[in-house]
Amino acid sequence: MTMGRDQSPPPASDQVVADITRKSGSSFYWAMRLLPRHKRSAMYAIYAFCRIVDDIADGDDDIEVKNKALRLWKQNIETLFSGTPVEPISEALQVHIHRFGLQQKDFDAVIDGMLMDAVPALKIRDMDELVVYCDRVACAVGRMSVAVFEIEAGIGAELAKSLGLALQLTNILRDVSEDWERDHIYLPADLLRAEGVEPGDLLNPEFNAGLAAVCDHIAEMAALQFKDAERLIYSCDRSRVRPALIMKNVYQRLFQRILDRGWGRLHERVALSKFEKSALILKSTLFSH
Repeated sequence: MTMGRDQSPPPASDQVVADITRKSGSSFYWAMRLLPRHKRSAMYAIYAFCRIVDDIADGDDDIEVKNKALRLWKQNIETLFSGTPVEPISEALQVHIHRFGLQQKDFDAVIDGMLMDAVPALKIRDMDELVVYCDRVACAVGRMSVAVFEIEAGIGAELAKSLGLALQLTNILRDVSEDWERDHIYLPADLLRAEGVEPGDLLNPEFNAGLAAVCDHIAEMAALQFKDAERLIYSCDRSRVRPALIMKNVYQRLFQRILDRGWGRLHERVALSKFEKSALILKSTLFSH
C-alpha cells in the first residue's frame, strides 16, 4: 500500500525544526499541531528560523558578534532561495518556499527586525517606526503563515498585518518595564515626550499619568487590530485559519489581562497559565463552519 503524505517518516531536518518549536514552550507549537503534516512542518521550519534569529538578537554577545551572525543568516536565506541550503533549518524550509510561494523579502524583513533589536539601546522614534518594527518582526511572519494556510492573497495580507500588529503590540505592552531595564524602549519617543515622560519614569513604581496615556494609545491601536483580525478570520475557510484563531484568542486573553493589571504596575509581568492556554486552544479547535 502506498503511504500518504502524512504517513511517511519526516526528513531529519524536519525533526530538527519540530524539536526547536516544541522546546520553545510556545503556544505556537500546539496551534500548529492542528495542521496537516506538510503545513505543520512548514510552520515549524518558519518558527525555527524566527526562534534562531531572535535568540541571536536577544543574546549576550556584543553588537559586532550579533550583527555578524544575523548577516550570515541573510546569506543563508539568499543561498536557500538560490537552491543550495547550507544548514538544517534552510534544508527544512527548501521544499516549502516552492510549495507555498514563500517570499525571500519576508525572511529578510524578519532579520532586519532582529538587527533593530540587537543594538545595546533601542528607542523607537515615532508611530511610523513602530509600525515598521512590528511589520518586520511580526507581520512578515504572518505573511509567511497565511501563505502556508493557503488563505486568499488579499485577505491573507490584511490578516497578516492586523494580527501581526495586534500580537506584537501586546508583547510590547506586556514587557514595557522589562524592556526599559535593558534600554529598549518600544513606546514611541514622540508620544512619551508629548506626555512629559522622563527616561526614569518606567522604573518608578508609582503611577505615571503620562506613561498611562501612551500605553492607552498603544492599547487602543492593538484593540482595533484584534477586532480587524477577528473580522478577517471569520471571513475565511475555518479549516484553513484555525491556527490563526488560536493565536488571536490566546493573545487577546493576554491583552485583556494586561488591561486588567493597568498601567500603574508595569513591573508585574502578566502571563497565562498552561491551563488557560489549553482551554483556549480547545475552544478554538471546536471552531467550525
